Amino acid sequence: VQLVESGGDSVQAGGSLRLSCAASGYTYSTGFMGWFRQAPGKEREGVGGIYRSGSSTFYADSVKGRFTISQDNTKNTVYLQMNSLKPEDTAMYYCAATPYVGRLWYNEYDYDYWGQGTQVTVS
Repeated sequence: VQLVESGGDSVQAGGSLRLSCAASGYTYSTGFMGWFRQAPGKEREGVGGIYRSGSSTFYADSVKGRFTISQDNTKNTVYLQMNSLKPEDTAMYYCAATPYVGRLWYNEYDYDYWGQGTQVTVS
């Protein structure tokens, strides 16, 4: 299993970015995919998650209304659309996956697979 994020960049405040997470070798249709971020000197925090089997999504309060998670199962890819970006959104963004149900989307320890991260810088 390999998760590969892309789409990180440097943007001005108020701008938008779309991150992608391509999952290769990941054939599970259960559980969920999550996006996390970690800013320098801070703990990694959950940004949002989406069920693999449907379209139910979850978001941290700090990004609700600005970020949208979606997935294209034909491409085995999950997206994070980020609008109205703020300097405090600056962080390394990671996608993660777990095939198990009953876990908490915002708990990093509930995930089994992780990508290497993509940097988002908002100035």
